[in-house]
Amino acid sequence: MSYRDFKKQVDLSKAALCREALARHPDTIRVKKEATVVRNLEKIFAAALRIANRRGFSAMTMRDLSAETGLSMGALYAYFSSKEDLLAMLQDQRRQVTRRILEERLAAAEGPLERLRTAVRAHLYLSEAMQPWFFFAYMEARHLPPAEREKTLAGELETETLFADLLAAAIDAGTLAPRDPRLFAALIKAMLQDWYLKRWKYARRRVTVDRYAEELLAVIENYGRALGSADTGKTVDRA
Repeated sequence: MSYRDFKKQVDLSKAALCREALARHPDTIRVKKEATVVRNLEKIFAAALRIANRRGFSAMTMRDLSAETGLSMGALYAYFSSKEDLLAMLQDQRRQVTRRILEERLAAAEGPLERLRTAVRAHLYLSEAMQPWFFFAYMEARHLPPAEREKTLAGELETETLFADLLAAAIDAGTLAPRDPRLFAALIKAMLQDWYLKRWKYARRRVTVDRYAEELLAVIENYGRALGSADTGKTVDRA
């Protein structure tokens, strides 16, 4: 599956993301007309991510957001009651979309190794399509309020656990050599993050997301299949 195929199969347009956000926050958003909500949420989300990228979300004021979106302060408060609520909405949106897409793609994949490949590609393609969201989530994690930080950390561990489970299944099937699935998953997660955190580096080198996916999968599979004689009989910790 290529990135182009992924985009044809998965709707990650700004409008689709905003409709999904509206469906999850019907009590927070007080505007009733869906078309208006979608149009203004597109402006709000894009503006908040731009400002956060320039100076950090914690430094952003509601007046900054008003000026960036062209919406009045009153109009903004019709979508969330505080800047903290907007932050929670942004974080929740990325987490939920990531969880949903990974689950959908894995449901259609067969075999342990193919499921692992599917998860790696889906995560990379998601982070490419939603790069500002993923970059924002990573960079703002240390500045989050305690409750939101816990949700973010839980989401990070959830994804890593998914990869560890996929690796363990491939090891059990004999497709990959016995290794510590949790540590292996952490290494994979770091390589996935490098794509969206250092996007500029790969853009300069003209490395596409499809090429990065192929190289990453080659690293994972070659490392996963390599087993020296000194490793034979090692106990694999999956706790």
